[in-house]
Amino acid sequence: MIRFVIVTGMSGAGRSSVLRMLEDIGYLCIDNLPVALIPKLTKVLVSERKSVDRVALGIDIRNQEGLAQLDDILEELKDAGYRYEVLFLDADSTVLVKRYKETRRNHPLALQGRVDKAIEAERRELAGIKKRADYILDTSHMLIRDLKQEIDKIFLEKEEYENFFITLVSFGFKHGIPGDADLVFDVRFLPNPFYIPELKTLTGNDREVYEYVMASGQASVFLDQLFEMLKFLIPNYIIEGKNQIVIGIGCTGGRHRSVTLANALSQKMQELPYGLKVEHRDIAR
Repeated sequence: MIRFVIVTGMSGAGRSSVLRMLEDIGYLCIDNLPVALIPKLTKVLVSERKSVDRVALGIDIRNQEGLAQLDDILEELKDAGYRYEVLFLDADSTVLVKRYKETRRNHPLALQGRVDKAIEAERRELAGIKKRADYILDTSHMLIRDLKQEIDKIFLEKEEYENFFITLVSFGFKHGIPGDADLVFDVRFLPNPFYIPELKTLTGNDREVYEYVMASGQASVFLDQLFEMLKFLIPNYIIEGKNQIVIGIGCTGGRHRSVTLANALSQKMQELPYGLKVEHRDIAR
């Protein structure tokens, strides 16, 4: 059976990068094929199944007229017994605008108009295919290595995957709360390594600081209760339609306690079937 993947989503969210990643792990990748040709391509590939067993097809807003036919074509494939999966790449509109400004590329729908208006128009056009998605990746806070990790998890390691991505951000309150944080937790109640001379210049990434902070009874109790709360919250966020969350963990300067707790929480959350990354925003300040 051929594993047939349709890679689609918002322009600027990483579709081209994902196709390159899939190509690297053995997929035959075809970008921007006219939608009307998908059934013919599928028949050809099935007839050549001895040499091709994994195919990824990139479809984006440039195929605008074909998108109107996509629902019917996918239904035809399903009725004919062909199995397909849809990966939808998304990102916050503000992030997409920033990416277009940085690359100085034109959005396919922008022409001479504003990029933000084009992005919202594209989001409306792709709403139908997004509803069909088997996997949704929000790349707003992902680096390329984070994206590759998630692609490998879905398509290489074949692990169970939930369409939800968590970013843990350690920070210092004196530098401001992260503007994109959905939940913020204050760990300034924990013993502060800053006042221990041999720990002051280290960070929560160092074993000595980590052990000092976690040795306090408050830290372990807080970690366990925070983990239990997140296990309760995340499935309910998913029910309400969220596909990503940013969790801020703050201390005074963002170098010791918050880094330690973010690292400790990330270790506990490895057992959950969600995408996960950790950022230490103020560790170098």
